[in-house]
Amino acid sequence: MNPSTRSFPLSRIARGWLPALTLPLALLAACGGGGLDPILGTPPVARAPMVSATTPLNSTPAVTGVAGTVRPTVTFDRAMTASTLTPTSFSLACPTGTPVSAGVAYDATSRTATLTPAATLPASTTCVATVSTAALDSLGFAMTAPYAWSFVTAQAIALDTTRPTVTFGVPAAAATGVATNTRISATFSEALAAASVTGTTFTVFNDTAGVAVAGTVSYSATTRTATFAPTAVTGLAASATHTATLGAGITDVAGNALAGNTAVLPAAGAQVWSFTTGATADTTAPTITAINPADGSTGACLGTVVSATFSEPVDTATLTATNFGVSAGVTAVTGSVSYDAPTRVATFTPSNTAGFAPSTALVATVRSGATGVRDLAGNPLAADRVWNFTTGTAACLGTSVNLGSAASYGAFGGGAGVTNQGINTVIGGNIGTTAACTLVTGLHDATNVYTETPLNVGVVNGSIQCGPPAPGTTTSLAVATQARADAQTAYNTLAALPPGSDPAAGQLGGLTLAPAVYTAAGGTFAITSGDLVLDAQGNAGAVWVFQSASALTVGLPATPRRVVLINGAQAKNVWWQVGSAGRIEDGSTMVGTIIAPAGVTVSTAGQAIQTTLIGRALGLTASVTLVNTTIVAP
Repeated sequence: MNPSTRSFPLSRIARGWLPALTLPLALLAACGGGGLDPILGTPPVARAPMVSATTPLNSTPAVTGVAGTVRPTVTFDRAMTASTLTPTSFSLACPTGTPVSAGVAYDATSRTATLTPAATLPASTTCVATVSTAALDSLGFAMTAPYAWSFVTAQAIALDTTRPTVTFGVPAAAATGVATNTRISATFSEALAAASVTGTTFTVFNDTAGVAVAGTVSYSATTRTATFAPTAVTGLAASATHTATLGAGITDVAGNALAGNTAVLPAAGAQVWSFTTGATADTTAPTITAINPADGSTGACLGTVVSATFSEPVDTATLTATNFGVSAGVTAVTGSVSYDAPTRVATFTPSNTAGFAPSTALVATVRSGATGVRDLAGNPLAADRVWNFTTGTAACLGTSVNLGSAASYGAFGGGAGVTNQGINTVIGGNIGTTAACTLVTGLHDATNVYTETPLNVGVVNGSIQCGPPAPGTTTSLAVATQARADAQTAYNTLAALPPGSDPAAGQLGGLTLAPAVYTAAGGTFAITSGDLVLDAQGNAGAVWVFQSASALTVGLPATPRRVVLINGAQAKNVWWQVGSAGRIEDGSTMVGTIIAPAGVTVSTAGQAIQTTLIGRALGLTASVTLVNTTIVAP
């Protein structure tokens, strides 16, 4: 035998780590130092590459209403060999069995491959994207099996015209005392074209010294987060004001430019914010403050969410399936990791849509050390966090609701339109109505203006879908009609859930509620006597459903109220099924998707104070009325 190579026994290959192969001893020496088994070694070397994220999202049921111009992406948990990512190894079929002509590009920084179809995808079609085992990582290892997921294109051709926005930034705008060794990050409302996030489109300037800050820029497709890392060993200058700028050259995967805060929306523009550093660096290690499931718990449902909440923002590039994983004995569970920046919650989701195996003892691990999870200052987790739980045999009693094409709407006015008053309304997402476009007033999108006056100007950061006359068309009416039907289906799903408790006779103000279904015994829910706190208890997948046969009221005139999310709670998982109408008073901050046949009214005419809805206002029959309102569709 040639002394430079040797073969390895099948007993090792059968453990599931590697296919049968012959490796050079030089490579083995590089991978198996420190007395470790040269084949099994450490998990980052031994385990096959895995897919950590996709766009459109891999979900059950499949994502619907996807624009025909979509460019599917797949992100891996490790560096890949670019030459192996081709239209053969990463392919798309629309429908199944009908290949789509496309090109494939790989961005090494984000470990993301993007498939660009040569033409718009057919409408109302189930498309299947597949990554084959011909895709190899940088060491030449293949995935253990092909990875495939599906999505459904929109019923009518509805181009994605929604501009991406920044939903969360670190440091926060106007922050002071910022550590000098921090990285600057921004999380976006939707997936970006990775190649558009560069050192040219994401910059930091030292205003005090009048010089640009040298740094490197990376983008995590998994978390939709861009990060600027100063290249100087000392990081940012001490006691200085800095300005971070995200340029209009940043685009989403459909090619829409970033919506800026320095130009009149929805025109493309830069997102700019400033902060001031302190005199010292951050040397404090991050910790994990909450976990789910609880350590030692038994009988977990098969689709249980495994999550860890951090004490401070962490570097999303370090949140990989290698650093946060679940195993059954010595076998790693294949899955992906996501991160919600505002709540600092990382979540591990198994690739198997049915969840974890039944009656199985599992171990969750978040790794520390130089290659483990780190904060934005580069401090690693102080120690590995390891906990155990055991699954039962039952599927989770989920209350997830599929909004279909209605998910892209911030406001929908049934068959009666959408009206805005005031000059400070901004809607992140589409708006629509099955009524004529003449019943949309005080609003504009990137293409058309809908009956605006100097005192009534509202920005729609997506598109406006309504019926003829112009600018309404039969196509835009079809799109709106489908969204209305999808919203009705979601409403019916929520209403059909088994009723839950009414913890305070319809008054939710001042309560802290765990995830559950809550039903108003008297038919009305109000958040007027105080703020409502929704506590996910570390479960990033926690869902709240509020069933009200009649009305929903948030706040009182001159007495705004809030819905506050804590411990991993997410706005996308909060649902309000309202039998008649919903009302949000001026200055209030509401969270969740409100679906109400009689429509939704936000604030009162003449009020200048801003009212915020982190969710959606979907009227099935009646209108949605807005006054100086900010809507952010989750």
